[in-house]
Amino acid sequence: MSAPSEPADTPTAARSGAGVIHDIGYRGYQGPRLGRAYATRSLFVQGLRGAFGLGRSGRSKVLPMLILAAMVVPAAVLVAVTVLMKRTDQPIDYPQYLATFGLFSEIFLAAQAPVLLSRDLRNATVPLYFSRPITRGDYVRAKAAAMVAAMLIVTVLPLLVLYVGALLAGLDFGHNTTHLGYGLLAALLYSVVLSAVGLLIAASTPRRGFGVAAIMGFLVVSGGVAGVVEAVQSGPPTAASSADWAFLISPSDLVERFVNHVCGLVQSSSSSFGDTPGTLGAVVFGLEMVVIVAGAYALLLRRYRKI
Repeated sequence: MSAPSEPADTPTAARSGAGVIHDIGYRGYQGPRLGRAYATRSLFVQGLRGAFGLGRSGRSKVLPMLILAAMVVPAAVLVAVTVLMKRTDQPIDYPQYLATFGLFSEIFLAAQAPVLLSRDLRNATVPLYFSRPITRGDYVRAKAAAMVAAMLIVTVLPLLVLYVGALLAGLDFGHNTTHLGYGLLAALLYSVVLSAVGLLIAASTPRRGFGVAAIMGFLVVSGGVAGVVEAVQSGPPTAASSADWAFLISPSDLVERFVNHVCGLVQSSSSSFGDTPGTLGAVVFGLEMVVIVAGAYALLLRRYRKI
């Protein structure tokens, strides 16, 4: 029995099983091309908003807002104490305030750095970013700038509360303005150095929980070890200077002691300010901060070149 013949009007491509391209009316994009700069800025804004949970669920906003409150409320309380007790100076200096409440900024970093990097790795969305005009360098710079800006908000806001409160209380304008500058320098260094460390650790794992634990563990353990080593070595008075070298292993103490020495807070205040091991120590502490930031940036670029 012979096979039935095909209709005469059947297309040759259909009879042979080949595909057919149909024009269904799609048109190419004819609007303006905003380019790499706009895409990088958008990524920065998205990262900064995400660090505070903006544009996300309500649960994502709880921790960043609590930490922001934990940094600002004590400053407001200190201002109230200054006014009510009619003090002639602040109970705590601006850089020292950041060192005293530094644990909250470290918690913020540990919780939010993985939000900026680990989620993209876990959801495998990083290659989608690189399919657009931005480069791997643009991606790293935008994320790093967003983390530094978020840390600056957390650290600078309480300093501004202290400063405005000091002026309203009639305290010396020149002294408070100068020491606010010291505090802003400390806030900038804390934000840059800690963000470099936190982002490098966060980029090493797609699991947010692991990233949070690793960042917080490193900052707490390094600070604890530095404190123990310093306590063990600083027995005789002559050993105090050498004992201060132990704080090279702790990023937070590294910034605190560098700022105290450079701004002359150790000599000008009767409070307990940590110091570097002399001028040479200040130079070494400063160079280490540069190495940490530059090294973390280079390693981040290397990490994303492999994706």
